Amino acid sequence: MNQPPRAPFAKVLAIVLGLTCAAFGALPSLAQAQQDQPQLNLPRTRLSAGMHQIDSQVAATPEQRQIGLMFRRDMPTHEGMLFVFEQPGVQCFWMKNTLMPLTAAFLADDGTIVNLADMKPQSLDSHCSAKPVRFVLEMKQGWFAQRGVKPGAKLSGAPFAPR
Repeated sequence: MNQPPRAPFAKVLAIVLGLTCAAFGALPSLAQAQQDQPQLNLPRTRLSAGMHQIDSQVAATPEQRQIGLMFRRDMPTHEGMLFVFEQPGVQCFWMKNTLMPLTAAFLADDGTIVNLADMKPQSLDSHCSAKPVRFVLEMKQGWFAQRGVKPGAKLSGAPFAPR
């Protein structure tokens, strides 16, 4: 009994595997290219720090929180991004792919600022909450200091309303 030669099958298999690997290998770069865009269309909420109004985007899903303010080149002074987590925890932020200096306000459930952290652009330095929190508000660096808003101050808005 003669066996058919395996060389053609092996070549076809190698070509198919090579094309499959090439196609799947391209997927991360396509996904990366799509991720390199700033998030500009997230839901928004109004917050206030005394008489100062904040128009805040809300990053509530893991994907939205992961991208955050990455790739934004600028942002109006009165805008920020509120990160909302499901459970209180020590929240830590870094600035990979973030192009502008920011200050993170780590907020208790009632909107009280637990601590503030100035963060440098394009840095992998970690900045963490001093205690477990569910909310973090990022604003342009200097926003809080220029308005005298310090730890212990209380922000107001729908996310901080009693449940």
